[in-house]
Amino acid sequence: MAGSERAVEGVVFDFNLTLARLVRWGGTHQAVFDRLGLPEAGRRWGDRWRNGPLDGEDHREHSVDPVSYHRWELDRLRNRARRCGVPADRVEDVVVELDRVNKALVMEPYPDAADVLGELRRRGLLVAVCSNWFWDLPAALDQTGLTGLVDVAVTSARAGARKPHPLIFHRTLAACGLRPDETVFVGDSWHADVEGPLAVGIAAIHLCRPGERPHEGRPDVPRASSLSDVLDLVGERTRA
Repeated sequence: MAGSERAVEGVVFDFNLTLARLVRWGGTHQAVFDRLGLPEAGRRWGDRWRNGPLDGEDHREHSVDPVSYHRWELDRLRNRARRCGVPADRVEDVVVELDRVNKALVMEPYPDAADVLGELRRRGLLVAVCSNWFWDLPAALDQTGLTGLVDVAVTSARAGARKPHPLIFHRTLAACGLRPDETVFVGDSWHADVEGPLAVGIAAIHLCRPGERPHEGRPDVPRASSLSDVLDLVGERTRA
């Protein structure tokens, strides 16, 4: 990452599986259906993520405020519950419980996260988080103890689009007051956290921890095996 590139002024991190990881769900969707006496509808429901927005989706018309966004979340759950055969008089019970367990997440930071973010800030760099997440990303950061080490936090719910859509990166840059050529993005997802930033002119570092399969599509993209490795890779840009 050295050479004629502009020196980096800010580092933007993905959140889940980059700075922190999920250690406990609020409960499984099947458990919700079983508890409400609707096991067959639960089996038709299946994967918890099928009701969420897709990566790259533009949903800015629903992201005007937290009430509008939550209404959209609930509407998606209602529509799918009906398709899965939930009786009309039970739909609201199902929706309320699914919404609750979807967001009752327990996150913990990776052991090196706080030290790395602190060191980047000591070097005078702006530190940001950009994540495909619910409206309440700041609450998740609070849970991990990283809030005081992050200058800017941007969530897809508030930005109006999910990575790798260009909108979320442009809104992150605007919130940071940075240009693409002075920013580095760090994340574990190749499509969302590498291809997405590169498409808008942001340099990327692919975080690929031991045991994970590296992506071989772009050998010119730096690879970090830990957050600590990011310090050296960013250091090359700060000396550019």
